[in-house]
Amino acid sequence: MSPNVLRWFSLVALLWLQSINGTNLSFPAYSSQLKEFLSISQFKLNYLSFASDAGKVLGFISGIAAVHLPLPLVLLAGGSLGFAGYGLQYLSIVKKMFKLSFYQIWGLSFLAGNSICWINTACYIVAINSFPANRQVAVGITASYQGLSGKIYTDIVHTFFYSSQREAASGYLLLNSLVPLVCCVLTAPMLMRKAKTTSYSSRDVQVGFIFLFAVTIATGIYAVATSLLPAPAVLVLVGIVLFLLAPLAIPTGFTLEELVSCRRSHQKVYDLEVTTEEDQKKEEGEFDEKAILGVKEEVEWTQLWKKIDFWLYFGVYLFGPTVGMVFMNNLGQIAESRGCAATSSLVALSSSFGFFGRLLPSLLDYFFSKNRYMPSCVVSMAVSLVAMVASFLLLLIDSDIALYISTAMIGVFCGALTSLSVTMTAELFGTKHFGVNHNIVVVSIPIGSFAFGLFAAKVYRDGAAFDAQFDGKCYGMYCFQTTLIFWGMLCSLAAVLAAFLYLRNRKFYSQKS
Repeated sequence: MSPNVLRWFSLVALLWLQSINGTNLSFPAYSSQLKEFLSISQFKLNYLSFASDAGKVLGFISGIAAVHLPLPLVLLAGGSLGFAGYGLQYLSIVKKMFKLSFYQIWGLSFLAGNSICWINTACYIVAINSFPANRQVAVGITASYQGLSGKIYTDIVHTFFYSSQREAASGYLLLNSLVPLVCCVLTAPMLMRKAKTTSYSSRDVQVGFIFLFAVTIATGIYAVATSLLPAPAVLVLVGIVLFLLAPLAIPTGFTLEELVSCRRSHQKVYDLEVTTEEDQKKEEGEFDEKAILGVKEEVEWTQLWKKIDFWLYFGVYLFGPTVGMVFMNNLGQIAESRGCAATSSLVALSSSFGFFGRLLPSLLDYFFSKNRYMPSCVVSMAVSLVAMVASFLLLLIDSDIALYISTAMIGVFCGALTSLSVTMTAELFGTKHFGVNHNIVVVSIPIGSFAFGLFAAKVYRDGAAFDAQFDGKCYGMYCFQTTLIFWGMLCSLAAVLAAFLYLRNRKFYSQKS
């Protein structure tokens, strides 16, 4: 198998891995049932939600491991950690095979959250190294598929585990433990650390990405449509599987093309190789130029704390994307307090729109990057943050329609921010130490998850006490009203920090454009 075909197979493997790696995205769908399973308060449920995010604190270890270990081994480590974290919870909570304390369950949730970092690190490094000249596009497309995780797991549960809410909750735990590990084992042989840059042409890249964009957009439209319109769960799941298999057409097509080329005369084969090498020299020249303009500086992870840009960027991530993730973690309780029973539909909706949000930056960058009016990553982040503020304000309206629209909007813009952050890390701090640097940036997630989630839990508890509810549940708009205003204020602060970050780097971004 040629390096060109292998790197496209690697990219397809990344799509599959990311599509099942967002195990934490399904938490809102079963959080209320988990609360009943364990007989815990809203505060303790918030601690469990935080535990999954807290696993990212040690995410930098996966970046260090990726430097010294083969990437397939890093991938398998991630799958194994998730299997242990969710699997032991399933055996204890659902099957009652042994009893675990709350703190032991918290530790297992921490372990499961850390597993996501290992899989993400392997995927990001493979995407960046396989397509160095199109790293934002490759990373953006693969990262967008993680937004489908909540939708995929919800569809599987609706197909096989939906006889009752309790069985659905047990189904999520079982799937979260098994599916990532199985996918890691199947895709590990397809990963490559770095492409051999003498074996492909720019034409292959253009054809491959245009086809992949078409498939990805069609997948997103299908996911949104099946989230909003009623359809048999089995058919919906079959459709998702077919869309996930569709990208295989790219490496398959290039393989057939190479087989046909091998049957030509020796002279034609020689001419083809010469042409390919000439095309590659042109592409390498283009890449060198992009590399110079596309990275501000190479910064080792031990030096990050000395950079003002890092602290501004860390603040943007802490008060922006992290707030969106905290909202998703609390989506089950927000829907329940407003009297909306369709929590799983909201999770699928946010997941589907999050998919489009993650894809949008890559789509715009690929087709409009040479347009001088194309905004930089940091400007796009600021705009997305302002839109998130509007979404939180819209949630103050007591209406199911407002809840659905706001959930979709937060899914889109939180997804866009997540995708843009990967490019921002590479632009500001370079690609040589990307695996460690980006995992340090996402340490902001557990910090924000704990602080902002704890605030939400306190407001919720006070609302339940006001209602004199002895089961600890709160019903009414006031249960999260103060919290939503607070989250909106945090996103406003993040937008201001993004503006300062842009002003500090205007010269760099003007050179890029």
